Amino acid sequence: MKFKLKPSPPKKLRKTTLKRFLIRRAIFYVLPNVFFNFIIAYASFQELGYTHFFSGTQNLARLTLPMAIFLPVILTIDIINRVVIASEQGAIEFTVDEQLNKKKLMAKLSILHGLITGLLVLSVLLFAQYGFSKYYKLDATAMAVLVGLLAGVLSVIFVYVPIWRLKRWMYKPGMGKY
Repeated sequence: MKFKLKPSPPKKLRKTTLKRFLIRRAIFYVLPNVFFNFIIAYASFQELGYTHFFSGTQNLARLTLPMAIFLPVILTIDIINRVVIASEQGAIEFTVDEQLNKKKLMAKLSILHGLITGLLVLSVLLFAQYGFSKYYKLDATAMAVLVGLLAGVLSVIFVYVPIWRLKRWMYKPGMGKY
């Protein structure tokens, strides 16, 4: 006997504009990402009292590189999915073209965003490491704040960039393409 679990239907959303929808989602993403990334980095760095870019057990790259790769991937998939669901429910004023392969777009954009952001953060870390002395010790609290701010900036960027790419396939009903 096979048990099949039916996925629950998405929660009915209130009618709003795309701009307000994205601002609200950005706030929902920024606050927890800044808080949790700061707390995790602060707790990790306080064991030694200082940190380095790449050397040692508690280094800056160990926390920032995975965050810089996976945060854009997760946010890209989530925001595209939420906007598509909102447009299907008629909660926003735009409709997504039915010919769009949503899963392919989410996969392509999320991988691209993760790679680009990861390489950009890696290059900044490498550039900063070569700019400072080999024996320079980074302040743990300042680096934890920097990691939290980076998480907040990435959260805002990757709420809007995927929608900017999705707008090619969005249109207002009765008015044509966006």
